[in-house]
Amino acid sequence: MNKYHNKKIIIDGIKFDSIREGKRYQELKLLQRVGIIENLELQKEFELQPSYKKNGKTIRKISYIADFCYYENGKYIVEDVKGMHNDVYKLKKKLFEYKYDFEIKET
Repeated sequence: MNKYHNKKIIIDGIKFDSIREGKRYQELKLLQRVGIIENLELQKEFELQPSYKKNGKTIRKISYIADFCYYENGKYIVEDVKGMHNDVYKLKKKLFEYKYDFEIKET
């Protein structure tokens, strides 16, 4: 259990942060098998701000990691399985949608 009381689960040798995320993976895998979606990717990283140096110190980059990305009817979908919307996620979502001009589909 973590601070949000999610139980981690392993499916197909892949560790998911919650049972809900694991179930969504199984749904998407089935949708891909029957041809409704294509090119399913897990944990794809999107850079929101590159790393940089300031006063001799390296400041780490800021990234958003999507739970799932895929194509549906030719449209690129970025999806996040969310139970709780914390402040960090809300900020990263705004930065992502501004930089990449995609909406994050929340399930």
